[in-house]
Amino acid sequence: IPEPVISIAVEPKTQADVDKMGMAIAKLVEEDPTLRVKTDEDTGQTILSGMGELHLEIIVDRMRREFKVEINQGAPQVAYKEAFTMTISHRETYKKQTGGRGKFADIQFEIGPADEEFLKEGKGNYQFVNDIFGGSIPREFIPAIQKGFESSMTTGVLAGFPVDNLRIRIFDGSFHQVDSDSMSFELCAKSGFREAGRKAKPIILEPIMKVEVVTPDQYMGDVTGDLNRRRAMLEGMDSRNNLQVIE
Repeated sequence: IPEPVISIAVEPKTQADVDKMGMAIAKLVEEDPTLRVKTDEDTGQTILSGMGELHLEIIVDRMRREFKVEINQGAPQVAYKEAFTMTISHRETYKKQTGGRGKFADIQFEIGPADEEFLKEGKGNYQFVNDIFGGSIPREFIPAIQKGFESSMTTGVLAGFPVDNLRIRIFDGSFHQVDSDSMSFELCAKSGFREAGRKAKPIILEPIMKVEVVTPDQYMGDVTGDLNRRRAMLEGMDSRNNLQVIE
């Protein structure tokens, strides 16, 4: 299933629409796997993501027509992603002392883009390499570190977009007999991701789609003009049954 390229925020107009909207979205998602839904924790809005403006317009229209849900919708937002372009080493120490037991975690790691081979194997976009030896971090804390980095990937360091393809290699660190726990190491990984991510030359990636337009001759100029306004890269033109085909 292709990744969504555009999203809109929707919210129910009245309290009565809240439940109806939830049911409508559940039904629509069930029958259309290209429609994705998530709740933005910062704003509390429901974000619908799909394959294009028309796709989302039809979804919103169906919610009104078939499910009788009245909603307000926001402006469409392009579904960008972020990526790191270089690999850097970083040391992150997390310390909190608040009377009684404190919190302590210390990790040294490399952060950067995932290896080509790993991506080719299709195991996802998150590569985690554990090179800790000699017990500088106890084994039971490693999953917490892994989870900390993985959950940070949903919001990148540049503009809060998800990070596409990430490689983390942890190679050293230290812990405290009393103050260290899984939570400390997870929080340490999250703050380390933010700090190190800014130095790993992050960039924003935008979605690109392959499009074919079939048009009668007389509209050729209008269509190519419209495509150019959207920064299209025209790959070729062909004619088929008295119609022009633009790739």
